[in-house]
Amino acid sequence: MRWLLYAVGFGLPARHREWVLYDVTTRTWVLRHLLRTSVQLAPVAVLLYLLMPGSPLARGGAVLGGLLLGFFYSVAYMYETTENRAMKAGYPRGTAREIRDRRTSAVREDQARRYAERYRTAPPDAGSITSSPRPLPDVDDRNA
Repeated sequence: MRWLLYAVGFGLPARHREWVLYDVTTRTWVLRHLLRTSVQLAPVAVLLYLLMPGSPLARGGAVLGGLLLGFFYSVAYMYETTENRAMKAGYPRGTAREIRDRRTSAVREDQARRYAERYRTAPPDAGSITSSPRPLPDVDDRNA
């Protein structure tokens, strides 16, 4: 029951402070966020489907469209939402982002290094690219 309240936005007691930080910074934090979003959207979707007039296909399509829109906005504000959850648990703003960045910094540095090696170095035969195999025509030759 407590997790359901947490999933819809309520804070947890102070003794669960470290778990909240773990929840918003673990390797699967995005999936956890989407699960919390599902818990928030499911009751509304069921009620709308049951109470809306129309054929089951029309109601299902409308509810599906609403769910897609809800997930779109949830993903759009995912970083802010998780920071807000960490702040509710008593951590300063930016703590969750800093922990996630620290965990993935080695991977990002390796990706940047490989990108630079592949795309930011000159090809071995760079001189041959600039030289043309045949001379360019003279301006006077084209008018003749």
